[in-house]
Amino acid sequence: MKPTDKSTPIALVTGASSGIGAIYADRLARRGHDLVLVARDVAKLTAIAARIRSDTGRHVELLPADLTVRDDVLRVEKRLLSDDRIELLVNNAGVGATSALIDSDADRLDDMIQLNVTALTRLTRAVAVGMARRGKGAIINIASIVAVAPELLNGTYGGSKAFVLAFTQSLDHELAPKGIQVQAVLPGATSTDFWNVAGVPVEHLPSEIVMRAEEMVDAALVGFDRRELVTIPSLPDIGDWERFDAARKALGPNLSRSSAAKRYQTAHDLEVA
Repeated sequence: MKPTDKSTPIALVTGASSGIGAIYADRLARRGHDLVLVARDVAKLTAIAARIRSDTGRHVELLPADLTVRDDVLRVEKRLLSDDRIELLVNNAGVGATSALIDSDADRLDDMIQLNVTALTRLTRAVAVGMARRGKGAIINIASIVAVAPELLNGTYGGSKAFVLAFTQSLDHELAPKGIQVQAVLPGATSTDFWNVAGVPVEHLPSEIVMRAEEMVDAALVGFDRRELVTIPSLPDIGDWERFDAARKALGPNLSRSSAAKRYQTAHDLEVA
C-alpha cells in the first residue's frame, strides 16, 4: 500500500461492506481516490479494505459505524467536517422494505427513515460545508426508481427515496454555483443482499428486471462523468426522463397563486369574483 499522500483526494463511502457500496469503493480506488469506508460489519469492511489495498495500492481507512445510531452518525459527521481532503461523498447506506405499511414493524420503519433520510442529510450537510468553502467536491446520493414509482414497494421506503431525489435536486440548485457536483442515482432491482433484508430474496424476482451490481455502478459512474444530475442506469431513452422533469418544472408558475383554481371554487366564490 502506498503511504498517505496529502494531495490525494479521499472518497468517503457509506454502506461500503458489501453490494453497491463495496463496488463504488473498488471503482473509486481504481480512479485514484484514497478511501474512508463506513459500515457496521467490521469483518466484511476489513476484508473489502484488504482486497482494495492489494488490488489498487490505495490508502483505505475504516470508520465502523451504524448510521441508525446517533452517536455513530455524529462521529462520521465530525470526520467529514474536519478533513479537507474528502472531495467525494457517496451516500450509499440504506435499507428497504417490501411489506405494506400496516404489516410493517414501526421501529424498523423508524430505523429506515433514520438511515435513508436523517443520516444522509446530516452527512451531506457536513461534507458540503467544506466543499463550498473550497469551491470543489462531489456528492453522490443513491436513491431508487421507487422515488418516481412509489407504488412498487413499501411506501415508507419509496418516500425515503423520493426525499433523496428531491434533496439532490435542491442541492444542485444550491451548490452547483459553488462548484460542487451532485448526482442522484436511481437503480432499479439490483442483485445485492438488499432484497434478502427487505424480505424478498432476489431469486424471486424476474431475471429480466434485475441488474448486476457491478454493471449498475459502472453505468452510474458514466452518468457521473457526464455530469448528469439524475442517473437511471436501466433507462434506455434519456428523453423519457427529460420530458418527465420538464413536465414537473412546467407546473412551477401555477403551484402558488393568490386564489384557488376555478375548478375548486364554489358558485358563490365565482359570483363574488
